[in-house]
Amino acid sequence: MRQFPAFFNMDDARVVVFGGGEEARRKVRLLAKTPAHITVIIGKDIDSGFAQEFAGRITIAPQAEAGAALDVARFAIVACRIDENTERAITWARQYGVPLNVVDRPDLCDFTVPSIMDRGEIVAAVASGGSAPVLAKSVRAKLEALIPARIGDLAALAGRMRDDVKAKLPDASDRRQFWEQVLNGKAAELAYAGEIEAAEQAMRDALAGRRTQGVVHLVGAGPGDPELLTLKALRLLQEADIVFYDRLVSDEILSLIRRDADRVSVGKSKGDHSVPQDEIHEMLIRSARDGKRVVRLKGGDPFIFGRGGEEMEAVLAAGVEAFVVPGISSALGCAAQAGVPLTHRDHAQSLTFVTGHAKAGGVPDLDWESLAKPNQTVTVFMGVGTATAITDKLIEAGRAPDTPVAVIENGTRPNEIQVFGILAELPDLITDNDIQGPALLIIGKVAGLPFASGAIGLSGQVGQETFA
Repeated sequence: MRQFPAFFNMDDARVVVFGGGEEARRKVRLLAKTPAHITVIIGKDIDSGFAQEFAGRITIAPQAEAGAALDVARFAIVACRIDENTERAITWARQYGVPLNVVDRPDLCDFTVPSIMDRGEIVAAVASGGSAPVLAKSVRAKLEALIPARIGDLAALAGRMRDDVKAKLPDASDRRQFWEQVLNGKAAELAYAGEIEAAEQAMRDALAGRRTQGVVHLVGAGPGDPELLTLKALRLLQEADIVFYDRLVSDEILSLIRRDADRVSVGKSKGDHSVPQDEIHEMLIRSARDGKRVVRLKGGDPFIFGRGGEEMEAVLAAGVEAFVVPGISSALGCAAQAGVPLTHRDHAQSLTFVTGHAKAGGVPDLDWESLAKPNQTVTVFMGVGTATAITDKLIEAGRAPDTPVAVIENGTRPNEIQVFGILAELPDLITDNDIQGPALLIIGKVAGLPFASGAIGLSGQVGQETFA
């Protein structure tokens, strides 16, 4: 380790920046996020808008006052545009023994300015010793994607609790165990959700020795491609104690669950509800009451034909806190993969999601006349088994038999199948291409646009594209 990472305490600190151009402005913009007193030393001129941007936040001084500023400075940054001014600033800083950073001159630096992730009380810095700052920024961006936005709020809460915890738990090992529990449990999840008062109460309950109840997260896994998983969903999968997943969740996403978490399959398929819905509710509630971090992992989005509403209702009724993490609906994922815009100013001014399967089985009781109106897109979930009835009812209600359709099975996955045709041929498209599901039916002019994969014109010629 050639560089030793350290963080300056910026309370009442004084820092000096040399320069009045864009590079100096960027450094001041970063420093202005701290409580430090900032003095900007300029030569003959300063960029337009520089002083106005930091009005009341910085002191602008001529070079003649550099010595006085450096005499009390914690560190200095040189970002001059003119080489002569750069050399002069370096000489002054060396005379006063002030730690120095020179922009784009790592060989002259006492320290480098890292790429910084700022989450309030939590700050992370990534440095490359000046050799590859763009790479350092890339690493920082990856960290920002993985770390919760409100982790600073959790850290601030922990700071406020430190004295109480130390008084209650004088033994250091006991304190460490306590912090490991609350900073990875219910209190943390409440803080991440912005419920700071509830998070503090959960910490105090844990400190008092009261058994804390876990929480349930209803997490959308998206249509199957693991890269379409949300960042929050990924974090929860890597923190969960137990994951209840359904049949539509891909193996690639299941592999992202932390290795020592319990995995419970509660999947359903047509005509096979191996785990009744009420039993799923009971398992979620029981696991949370045991203090576990529970994830209910559902294909697509939990609240779009995923029974997420039923599960949320049951969990909350039992007095267990629950949170929802949306996922990319299969309707959106499949359509995007197939190049089918679900809305289009010229062809579809409205979009309707419907289920092709009624709760008691068979064809659902839908407003077929409304669905038959032109210039709209109808997307049908779970419609493979009722495709014949759906076709007949739409045509009978007035939808044109030559309306373009797309059938997409296993959307966004390696074994995806896309089939395009017209409404009158929809049942044959499914049968001839051995579509078993899960599949999405897209009905509307947008399915016939020329940039849809394998798309048709209105002549009825069928195109098919298979990804295997």
